[in-house]
Amino acid sequence: MAQIQYEDFSKVKIHVGTITNVESFPEARKPAYKLWIDFGEGMGVKQSSAQITNLYDQEELLGRQVLAVTNFPPKRIAGFRSEVLVLGVDTENGEVALIQPDREVPRGRRLY
Repeated sequence: MAQIQYEDFSKVKIHVGTITNVESFPEARKPAYKLWIDFGEGMGVKQSSAQITNLYDQEELLGRQVLAVTNFPPKRIAGFRSEVLVLGVDTENGEVALIQPDREVPRGRRLY
């Protein structure tokens, strides 16, 4: 894999947000949730779709902090506007485990 420079990494804006609302997303091709994530005063609430239904129930996602890429252009997924990319790691079974801070941090803080 090719190496990148720090300047390349610094172009990707990854921020912490708190999930404030979760809905089922039956229109999606693969099982997914619609998420509303609050990134604080500077960015506000952004929407995202996430295929995390195998590991997470809707109720346990509420109030959870997650990391997301916040500077991709919005994308339409089955008619839903996804504004950020929630970050996760695939398990040995191909499910997605969310990436989150190991302690509560202020919303909107940037990963560096």
